[in-house]
Amino acid sequence: MKPQSRQNQILEYLKAHNLVTVEQLVSAINASPATIRRDLIKLDEQGIINRSHGGVALNRFIPAQPTTNEKQLRFPQEKRAIARYAMTMVKAGDSLVLDAGTTMLELARHLTHLPLRVITADLHIALFLSGFKQIEVTIIGGRIDDSSQSCIGDHGRRLLRGIYPDMAFVSCNSWSMEKGITTPTEEKAGLKQDLMANARQRVLLADSSKYDAYSLFCVAPLSHLTDIVTDKSLPAAAQQQLADLPCGLHLV
Repeated sequence: MKPQSRQNQILEYLKAHNLVTVEQLVSAINASPATIRRDLIKLDEQGIINRSHGGVALNRFIPAQPTTNEKQLRFPQEKRAIARYAMTMVKAGDSLVLDAGTTMLELARHLTHLPLRVITADLHIALFLSGFKQIEVTIIGGRIDDSSQSCIGDHGRRLLRGIYPDMAFVSCNSWSMEKGITTPTEEKAGLKQDLMANARQRVLLADSSKYDAYSLFCVAPLSHLTDIVTDKSLPAAAQQQLADLPCGLHLV
């Protein structure tokens, strides 16, 4: 099994069992103790887990933005399923704002058959969609964030505050019922707020591994959204909580 697939399995097991031992992971993942320990060291270095004498647990506080390369390796099947569903929410002629991130790039790959107007902060998305003549692409501009290869700063925020798109698709590294959508930096939080501000529909695309995690800066409460698209691995208790929100919950 590839290391990233095995590490994803470890994270799924931790989500379901909270605090676990190496021996439990060896049995659940069917890998050697040495292999599991190497994976745990890697996940610990990335800040995803906490290791202690009592066992291993997920670190639900995310202090820094992971890089695009790191995010590409995490839960690719779930991201593809989320993107495929999000595609069905878009119709020809829509104006869209696409946040930065790997799930957003996956969504962009599913939209190339439609005539659209797309505004984005993400360099990868802008470059990819610019190859399709029926799609008008605007990149918000400004300083480039080297971890996400996306635009940040006041220049882009001014553009976002002056548009009224049909839909805004927002991504995140952490979301929860209690704290809403959060992000590690104030700059990112402000940009995401402006990205959603004037949109008719405000849609969160986030896989379930990010649920119940949080960062320092709040973007918005979940009640500010019109829709949430996530995967079916979201815990049942969370599904019940989110079902009470005024927004639509879509499990894929």
